Amino acid sequence: MDVQEVLAHYDREQRREIEFPGMKRQVLPGIVRYVRPLPGMSFVLYSDLDEATADATIDQQIAYFRANDLKFEWKVYGHDRPADLVARLVARGFVTEPVDDIMVLDVAAAPPRLLASPPADVCRLTDPARLADVQAVMESVWGQDFSWVHDRLGRAMAIPGYLSVYVAYVDEMPACAGWIYFDKGHFAGLWGGSTLEAYRGRGLYTALLAARVQEARARGVPYLTIDAGEMSRPIVARHGFATITTATACEWQRPPGEG
Repeated sequence: MDVQEVLAHYDREQRREIEFPGMKRQVLPGIVRYVRPLPGMSFVLYSDLDEATADATIDQQIAYFRANDLKFEWKVYGHDRPADLVARLVARGFVTEPVDDIMVLDVAAAPPRLLASPPADVCRLTDPARLADVQAVMESVWGQDFSWVHDRLGRAMAIPGYLSVYVAYVDEMPACAGWIYFDKGHFAGLWGGSTLEAYRGRGLYTALLAARVQEARARGVPYLTIDAGEMSRPIVARHGFATITTATACEWQRPPGEG
């Protein structure tokens, strides 16, 4: 895999040109941002700035989202300019999340283990009502509110060929959940991939990964991408995923006392 070539495709297809249901894509000088109403999160997904333009552009984005009373984050990639963009955002009230590796699998070179029949009860959901199983897994793993999956994933499931949601069951109990978006171009994106603590070490994460790899392969998708955090990074690396860059989500926090 030519990392620089893949990264160029990624920047164009997954950052500058990608479309998200329910969001407005806005192309401005130096940035591409995506805007959705509350309670959803809007974001700046692409920027091409330098030392002379960064500060003013950051201030313009804060002013825009503040005036429209919207939440937003700025996703900074490891190869973005200027090199101190994250520090500039933090200085203006943004709070950073842990750095993710943007990892890519060349589907044609997927290892045999990801092409074998999953050794678990893995189900691709077709009824949005069963998204309650996804919500239950994600909330147990992360301790956060995932009620949004019913609206966001449910609407995406209604778009033919766009989203596949998978759940691995143990004794009919949902134990692991993840999904895959099939965007236009070279990539499909893996999300979720979370396993209840009591069921870890049984290969459920890998089984769910295999199911999504096999669907992507059957559909002729060249590459899979994942924003890999501390837990998933070593697992997907063992299965042939390679890092092409990093990403830091920086969420803007309103100053105390402001709405």
